[in-house]
Amino acid sequence: MYQAHNVFFWLTVISAVATNSLAADPVKIGVAGAHSGDLASYGLPTARAAQLVVDSINAKGGIHGAPVELVLADDVCKPEVAANTASKLVSGGVRLVIGHICSGATKAALPVYTESDVIVMSPSATDSDLTTSGKYPTFYRTIAPNNAQAETIVDYVADTLKAQKIAIIHDKGDYGKGLAEDAQALIKKRALAEVVLFEGITPGAVDYSAIVQRIKMARAEAVIFGGYHPEASKIVTQMRRKQLKATFLSDDGVKDDTFIKIAGKYAEGVYATGPADVSENPVTKHYRQAYKAKYGDEPGAFFDNAIAAALSLTNAVEKASSTDSKKVAKVLHEQIAVTPFGEIKFDEHGDAIGVGYTLYIVKEGKFAQVQKDSPLPPVPSLKK
Repeated sequence: MYQAHNVFFWLTVISAVATNSLAADPVKIGVAGAHSGDLASYGLPTARAAQLVVDSINAKGGIHGAPVELVLADDVCKPEVAANTASKLVSGGVRLVIGHICSGATKAALPVYTESDVIVMSPSATDSDLTTSGKYPTFYRTIAPNNAQAETIVDYVADTLKAQKIAIIHDKGDYGKGLAEDAQALIKKRALAEVVLFEGITPGAVDYSAIVQRIKMARAEAVIFGGYHPEASKIVTQMRRKQLKATFLSDDGVKDDTFIKIAGKYAEGVYATGPADVSENPVTKHYRQAYKAKYGDEPGAFFDNAIAAALSLTNAVEKASSTDSKKVAKVLHEQIAVTPFGEIKFDEHGDAIGVGYTLYIVKEGKFAQVQKDSPLPPVPSLKK
C-alpha cells in the first residue's frame, strides 16, 4: 500500500527546478490507436487520458522545465495502417509512445519502434506474445496479458458455472485468436471440460448464423469468444434470437458500453473480463472527475490503464531526466509510479506488476463487477 501523501505525486512534484537537456525541447509523446472507425471507443479514451495527464504536468511547469507535447496518430486499429503510423511518429521525433490499442496493430508497429529504440507503452494490447516472445524489448503495457485474461474466464466457466461443454470462437486476429488459444490450452491442460468447438469467424460479416448453428449442434453450455464488440454483439444477438441460451463470455475487447448499445436486451447476462474496479483509488477519482469536467460524460474503455501509462512514462522521464530509452527503461523497471492501480513498476518482460483482471456481467444495461457471493445464472440445461 502507498502512503496518502504519495497519491497525487504527479499532481504536485513536477516543476522546473532542475536544469538539464530536457529544458531545451518539448518532450514529445505519441498517442497511437483507433481515433476513428468502429473501435474508436477504445482509442479516444486513451488520447483523452494522455491529454489530461499532460495538461496537469504542463500546468506545473513541464518536466524539468520542458513542456510535454502530444502527437496523436490514428491507426484505426488496423495492422496494415499501424506500421506507417509508427514510421510517421518516429520520423517526427517522437521517442515515447502511448499505444497502440489493438494487439494486431501493436504487433505490426513494434518492429518500427524496436529498430528506432523507441519506448512504447500500451494500455490495452494483451496478446501474450508481445512480452513473452522477447522480440520487442522497448514494449511495455499497463494491462495484463491474454494468458491471465484467459485464465480468469476459464476458471469461472469451469469452477463457478460448472460448464462441461465449451465452444471457443475467435476473430482470427492476434488478440482474439491468441486469447482463444490460451483458453483452449488451459482447458485441455487441466482437463476442466470438453472443447466441443474451436473455430474462427470473419470480422465484419453481417450474418453469423452459420457459427451460431454450429454452436447449437455442438450442444455447448458456454461460449468463449476472443475478439471485439462489433462481432460479439452480432453473435450474441443471433444466438438469443435462435433461442440459444449458452452462457456467453468474452474479453476486454467486449467490455465496452458500445457492445451494450448495439446488442441491446441481448447483452443481458453476457460476461466480459476487464481491469479490476479501481474507482475508489484517489488517483482514479481525480482523473475521472477531470474527464467529466472537460468532456461531460463518463470515461470509456481502458481509460484508467491509459492514465497509468501516461503517468508511468512521464514519471520515468522525470526521474531519468531524459528521454533516452535505456535511462527511461531503467526507471520503469526499478522505480514505482503512482497510478490508478496503485504503485506499479514493470517486470523484465515489460508487464506491469500487480495489474490483473476481474470478471463483469451485464446487468440492467450496465457492466457490473462479479462478486464471489453474488447469485449466478445457472448453466442452461441441455435436456428438452
